[in-house]
Amino acid sequence: MKLVASPHFPEKRIGYLGMMLLLSEQQEVLMLATNSLKNDLNSSNKFIAGLALAAIGNLATPDMSRDLAPEVDKHLSNSNPYLRKKACLAMARCLRKCPDMVEDFVERVVGLLNDRSHGVLITVVQLMTQVLVIDREYILEEGGGQYDGEEDAYYESPTRTAFLKLVPSLVKLLRNLLSMGYSPDHDVGGISDPFLQVQILTLLRLLGANDVKASEEMNDVLAQVATNTETSKNAGNAILYECVQTIMAVESDDGLRVLAVNILGRFLLNRDNNIRYVALNTLAKCIADGAHAARSGDGGGENGEDANTAASALQRHRTTVVDCLKDPDISIRQRALELIYHLVNQENVEALTAELLNYLVLCPRDHRGDICSRVLKVVDKFSPEDRWRVDTLITMLTIAGRECESSVQSATTIYIAQSSEDLRAYAVHKLLKAIRDDDGSQQGLLNVGIWSIGEYGDLLLKPYSYNPPSSGGNLSEVAELSAMASESVPVTVSFMALEPTSVVEIVEEVMNRHTCPLEVKQRALTCFTKLRERFENSADAATLEKIQNLVKKYEGSSSLELQLRSCEYGALINAIKGVSVKGGDGDDIFGANQGSESVSETVKTAAKEALARMPVVDIKLIQRKRAERADALMEGDAMDPFDAGSSDDAAPAPSSSGGGDLLDLNDIFGGGGPAAPVATQNGNALKAPSAKIEAAPNNDVDLLADIFSAPAAPVATPAVGGFDIFGGGQPAAPAPAIQNNMFAPQPVAVNPAPSLGSSLVDPFAAPTPSQQPQQPSAPAAIPSSPTAVGGPTPSSVTVQGFSHQGLTVEFESSKPDTWNKQNSLLVAKFINTTDAPLYGLHLQVAVPKYVTMEMKPPTSTTVPVTGGSSTKQVTQTISVTNTMLGTKNLMLKLKASFTSKGTKVEHLATCSGFPAGQY
Repeated sequence: MKLVASPHFPEKRIGYLGMMLLLSEQQEVLMLATNSLKNDLNSSNKFIAGLALAAIGNLATPDMSRDLAPEVDKHLSNSNPYLRKKACLAMARCLRKCPDMVEDFVERVVGLLNDRSHGVLITVVQLMTQVLVIDREYILEEGGGQYDGEEDAYYESPTRTAFLKLVPSLVKLLRNLLSMGYSPDHDVGGISDPFLQVQILTLLRLLGANDVKASEEMNDVLAQVATNTETSKNAGNAILYECVQTIMAVESDDGLRVLAVNILGRFLLNRDNNIRYVALNTLAKCIADGAHAARSGDGGGENGEDANTAASALQRHRTTVVDCLKDPDISIRQRALELIYHLVNQENVEALTAELLNYLVLCPRDHRGDICSRVLKVVDKFSPEDRWRVDTLITMLTIAGRECESSVQSATTIYIAQSSEDLRAYAVHKLLKAIRDDDGSQQGLLNVGIWSIGEYGDLLLKPYSYNPPSSGGNLSEVAELSAMASESVPVTVSFMALEPTSVVEIVEEVMNRHTCPLEVKQRALTCFTKLRERFENSADAATLEKIQNLVKKYEGSSSLELQLRSCEYGALINAIKGVSVKGGDGDDIFGANQGSESVSETVKTAAKEALARMPVVDIKLIQRKRAERADALMEGDAMDPFDAGSSDDAAPAPSSSGGGDLLDLNDIFGGGGPAAPVATQNGNALKAPSAKIEAAPNNDVDLLADIFSAPAAPVATPAVGGFDIFGGGQPAAPAPAIQNNMFAPQPVAVNPAPSLGSSLVDPFAAPTPSQQPQQPSAPAAIPSSPTAVGGPTPSSVTVQGFSHQGLTVEFESSKPDTWNKQNSLLVAKFINTTDAPLYGLHLQVAVPKYVTMEMKPPTSTTVPVTGGSSTKQVTQTISVTNTMLGTKNLMLKLKASFTSKGTKVEHLATCSGFPAGQY
């Protein structure tokens, strides 16, 4: 700062240089330099003023820009071109930091475009470009980044409108640069002032976007630049590249766009990899923009060729683009690959896919997965016929089956399954040949091939032949066959019929390889089992016995999946043969013909149907059903899982259980699943028979029951027992329906019709007073409840929490406040039914979002044996407030941990047996 404030120019120069090199705009010390900068800007020495302008152009902060902008503005009209040039660059920095000042300096910038100084001219063009960019960003930022609506505001902004009036002047200036002779001051490689030409083209690109009138004014000069610029020097290539960018951005005519694509095509023949890379990148962007315009409806014709002929013109350079796939530079190959994807259409899909498959052989392995996915998209969109699609995918799996994603394998399987019987025969023959020739490394090929052999193995027993199309060009096999055949004889592809033994041996050889993945072995077992059914009438007894032995071979495998498949498939094969397989209890494992050595025809038929061909997957039907379900969910038409069948109860029914509003309690307690199964269990418990409900309490956290969808759910057991609307004497099956109906109208009937709620409850009152449902709202419930009218607190209710490994938890529930029925006091009583004390007792409780809870510590962490002479019961007090009383019932998610006889025990349970309408 001392050097900057020095009156001597050498010291001031060093000070400014150090400030620009050593400080950034985030440094607070720059605030001290504002006064020195203002003084230097007013200096009569142009070099000192120039130093200050240079410092502002590099380091100006928003505050400095606002303070010093008037001083910089004065130098824009300075008589010295040296200061005007530097002032333009400094003003660009100020406007970038304070975009709201742009409109204040538009007129001054417009007047500088007629300056005769070359340095001032090039900096003014740069300043105008910066102003347009800053103005657009500012408008979009003010509009919240909504590009659809704010783009129109930018194109109609006063700044851009003022600059559009200068398009004729800019065109004239550019034309003068093209026609002027040799100028030693600004000539670079024989090109007159290439830097100014590039800056003018950039400015024209910004002004001509979405403006037809401005684009028409600059079309002629753009064509002149594109045709008259030399390409032998790098300066000329830079101008041509910027010219192409401008042509593609403005509303130019089709002929000009074709010219731009041809220029990029010439760039592809250049030896310089940088120029080729830029050309490929620009071509890909042009094609992508044209496709986007076609999708937006801006142009007619396929691929938008009527509005933007870049795609059609680029097809003439297709060979040059394909040759770039053989370039040793990986970046060139990747860009060429991206461009080829954009070039594919219905006419050239076969030729370009063949090139992609050829490149797939040479490309690095880490790129093969992405290429396979892209080839699948191309084949799916532009495939001319089903046979070509299947043939291409099989060839791709043969080349890169190890690297391709599972989606490619699944798609190939679906295409084969959806094809005709003739095409299935071709596919399974070709896959068998590919598997036989493969070394076992292409896992994707093995997965698809072994699945196809298992499904369509019977087609391998018949010969197959077909005549491929003469056009060829898609796969190497057709090309080789065409080369071997004479011109007069048509080419025929033939596959010999195979013996069942040969088919089995090929799959067995794959399975016996040491490198065979476990997934392939699993599919091979399925393949053997299906081949046993396919070859039932065509193979000899030895082959069928060999297949069964191959399946039984893995009954003792260390892999659980292989062991399971081997045992189950062996049982299916025996069922087809009519042999009864005994389980551990001596009964038939299919649950039929106990005590007999044979199985019924029903079991045989079922086993054969299990091994029959898989049904064809109708993807369109699946997608349509998914869309219908999504629409139903969006409109709220989906059936409620707690609904008993009446549409009137669809909305309030979940409120009765409250399962959907529980917190993610499994995350709180470290469980592995979401809280949704709790609601499902409640729903099942409400609809389950009473016998199953009574048998459920000891299995409330049985993980296997959750996995296999046990019919009874313990979490709702207390709810059914605590509020039995039939008084316990009626069958339990119809109870849930009426119970749901009872719960559903409560939110509606609380205020408008309080007496109606009482009439609904009283006819079905349970025999025990503690189980009688009450209305949740005080105005509706107080008249029908004598105990609540200024009397004592209602009698307590005991609710069973859980019982597990000797620890029983009961909740004694009561209402501490007669004036506020939402508050409840729960006293947890811990009962030890073992013969030894329980240590380290710890109870955790979670509640739904509509319930607030305050929990006190237990009276003791050691639970003595209950029933002793001197034992004192351990309790724990919990205060809860149900803010939605009458609409939703109280539910608790419990997690208890304790040590019993040296063993750590943890238990999860749900308690929802509190009387409905009271808690």
